[in-house]
Amino acid sequence: MKLWSGMLSGDLDKFAEEFNSSIKIDQRLVFDDIKGSIAHVKMLKKTGILKADDADAIINGLKTISQKLIDGKIEVDLSSEDIHTFVEGALIAEIGEVGKKMHTARSRNDQVTTDLRLHLRDEVENISSLLKEYLKVLSDVASANTQTIMPGYTHLQAAQPVTFAHHLMAYAMMGLRDLERLEDLKKRINSSPLGACALAGTTYPIDREFTAKELGFDTIMQNSMDAVSDRDYILELQSTLSIIAIHLSRLSEELIIWSSQPYHFVSIDDKFSTGSSIMPQKKNPDMAELIRSKSARLIGNMNQSFAMIKGLPLAYSKDMQEDKESIFDSVDTIKISLQVMAGQIKSLKVNKEKMLKACKNGFLNATDLADYLVNKGLSFRDAHHISARLVKYGIENNKALDEIDLNIYKDESDLFEEDIYQEIDIIKCVNERKSLGGPAEKEVERQITFVLEKLS
Repeated sequence: MKLWSGMLSGDLDKFAEEFNSSIKIDQRLVFDDIKGSIAHVKMLKKTGILKADDADAIINGLKTISQKLIDGKIEVDLSSEDIHTFVEGALIAEIGEVGKKMHTARSRNDQVTTDLRLHLRDEVENISSLLKEYLKVLSDVASANTQTIMPGYTHLQAAQPVTFAHHLMAYAMMGLRDLERLEDLKKRINSSPLGACALAGTTYPIDREFTAKELGFDTIMQNSMDAVSDRDYILELQSTLSIIAIHLSRLSEELIIWSSQPYHFVSIDDKFSTGSSIMPQKKNPDMAELIRSKSARLIGNMNQSFAMIKGLPLAYSKDMQEDKESIFDSVDTIKISLQVMAGQIKSLKVNKEKMLKACKNGFLNATDLADYLVNKGLSFRDAHHISARLVKYGIENNKALDEIDLNIYKDESDLFEEDIYQEIDIIKCVNERKSLGGPAEKEVERQITFVLEKLS
């Protein structure tokens, strides 16, 4: 049965039939569709648009269908045009002709966007929960590594010493902003379009406030054309999910680099690695690589959603059927990516010695060397040049800065004394960076507390 077949004659071309169908995608909205339909029929009963007996029969029929789906006694019929057609057809099969009254004062246009808002509202909560769990894992691993010294990089070149905890908390702060974005968009998702009908509302004395309250919406969309014709809530969610994915991708890239043989800063657990079919020695960071690539997938989904909507005139167009597949894919992808990343970080083995050695060999205390001279009265620019020459000497003679003889230091400046070695100690260099946001142990502990409080 086609909900629109009254005027048209004959069947659709078989390819057009398949092309037009959305049931394989929107079947996941079945319980949202039933929920929205129950609220709608309750409203029809309250306003007297439907007789109480008819309304009750429809509501009980919808509840029966829902339970049969849960129990596996019936399945979504994939030959239906869409999920709305399936639910209405199942209702009529369950309770008879009275089921045909359910769609009074409603269009599929307001029905589908109501379903979608209900579904995505729940998914945002699910994603937020997974994001919080991931951030807790980052915080836990950071807490265990506040004294784990590692190089901090700019241009992928060793720059200054930080801690592994400090590095992880950078991603935790990104995650907090991601949470804020999810929280903020909830109020725009959670606005009821139900009652807008096709585009121009209805002549029936409906009660939009009632259905909004029944469905847990905070607000009601104020213009019927806007309610059915815009998908900005999907665009906003796609954008937010893409940002989350980008943050996960950047961390994945670092896990890939850190776990490679030239670095060997970390070892990814075997549970999140694969081997090679030809090279027995290989241990590949495949999960990190997949998260990195799936971020591109989410960006592509976002671009599809933006491109789909950009040229549509008001109000509804069939183009909007294409709003679901990409957002559903993005939702599913970000959920599994967050879970996999949390597992990788939680089981990560950290090579503290290798990280510390990289700091010394990379002359990451060169800035502190310059600061030593500044604190003795030299200008920073002159101090910078002296420090650079000493780094060059160290490279040429295969010596870390703390291995260079004091006489060499004095050849550059009489300001150098024996205390220079204390001042350029890598651990001291880190813990002296006590400024807000810095890598000093107590400051990172404050950052961890800050994140955990935000999550509580």
